[in-house]
Amino acid sequence: MNTPELETERLRLRKFTENDISAIYAIFSDQEVNTYLPWYPLASSADAQSFFEKHFLSVYAKPQGYAYAICLKSDDIPIGYVCVSTREGYDLGYGLRKEFWRRGIVTEAVRAVIQLVKEEGLSYITATHDVNNPHSGWVMQAVGMRYQYSYEEMWQPKNILVTFRMYQLNLDGNENHVYHGYWDQYPKHFVEKV
Repeated sequence: MNTPELETERLRLRKFTENDISAIYAIFSDQEVNTYLPWYPLASSADAQSFFEKHFLSVYAKPQGYAYAICLKSDDIPIGYVCVSTREGYDLGYGLRKEFWRRGIVTEAVRAVIQLVKEEGLSYITATHDVNNPHSGWVMQAVGMRYQYSYEEMWQPKNILVTFRMYQLNLDGNENHVYHGYWDQYPKHFVEKV
């Protein structure tokens, strides 16, 4: 299944469409929102169109995928996104326009997506956050993810050294399983007291 529509108390989670280009631009053009995301802020509507094609349409073309627009039910306009990769690691990512921060919106959206991927048989998901972005880590903790380890990465395309904290949520009951992909890939890795 690919990005089936979901609803929560306040939100509609759905695929991004061609009609959402201006909303995509609003989300991904903000410097503050994009500080801790792995791309530069969008500079134009044409950039938003390309971003839509690369990051969303490409996912929707596959048999399975999870790439959601977060919309308030009141107007169905995307204000953020939540995605889960289908590659090993099953990385969870999310972002939200800053005028909607600190209202529990991302946490609400992520919980709905976690329930779906669990029902679809994923055994675990992971998520990482820059140590300088603790709010993202609080979302991970709020949805039940547990800190596993940290690692340093020369982060592209921004070419900056970042320390990431890796969180994991096991969905299959195997609490001892830890995804070691980042640990194995990056030589400087360690466990912090968080």
